[in-house]
Amino acid sequence: MAIDHASPLAFRCRGAMGGAECEDEAEDNQRWPPWLKPLLATSFFVQCRVHAEAHKSECNMYCLDCINGALCSLCLAHHRDHHAIQIRRSSYHDVIRVSEIQKVLDIAGVQTYIINSARVVFLNERPQPRPGKGVTNTCEVCDRSLLDSFRFCSLGCKIAGTSGGYRPRKKHGGGVESKKKKKKRAAALKDARSYSDGSSSSSSSDRSSVVQSFTPSTPPPTTSSSYRAGNKRRKGIPHRSPFGSLIVEF
Repeated sequence: MAIDHASPLAFRCRGAMGGAECEDEAEDNQRWPPWLKPLLATSFFVQCRVHAEAHKSECNMYCLDCINGALCSLCLAHHRDHHAIQIRRSSYHDVIRVSEIQKVLDIAGVQTYIINSARVVFLNERPQPRPGKGVTNTCEVCDRSLLDSFRFCSLGCKIAGTSGGYRPRKKHGGGVESKKKKKKRAAALKDARSYSDGSSSSSSSDRSSVVQSFTPSTPPPTTSSSYRAGNKRRKGIPHRSPFGSLIVEF
């Protein structure tokens, strides 16, 4: 089973194993409604070719009965008795309201989001190269961060992840090679720490011996007589102030 580049969800048979792959494709086509894959491969929010001169000619509608591409609001006049759904946009990605899609499609396992007070699901995948820190659950197809109770981030990822010939990719940080790398890194870090501890202890002992060798010895204590003779001096004869002597004479 190979993926046609013209339509990311249109599967075709090719190669020696074409018989088995065609059987998987037939099972997938029976599992999903005939309008789902064409819907996901349609480009919306482009100008309508028929009503290009009209004011509201943006194609954001899709007819599930005709399956003939995106439609504008003026085109719905020819699809009055058909089941048409409206496609909306969020951050340049196509979404559809859960209240509209769950009536005609099983969206179990697909994470829903609340945008503009309405619960929606994304049509196609939104790859995320590196999940955020602390993320424990990601999409089985494009590795986008998800809540723990969901498997896929969009309808397209659910179709790809539940197809017969799909092989899930390895999760980031969950392979055998990553575990070996973590063990090698931990062993190298442990060796580096042990080496640094040994070198620091030896350097501290050498430093203490050097300090002790260069420290001068304690000087001998001085005697009390020499200390008194050298430092203590006798005062001279005290002299009285002249004003005090005058007061005594009066």
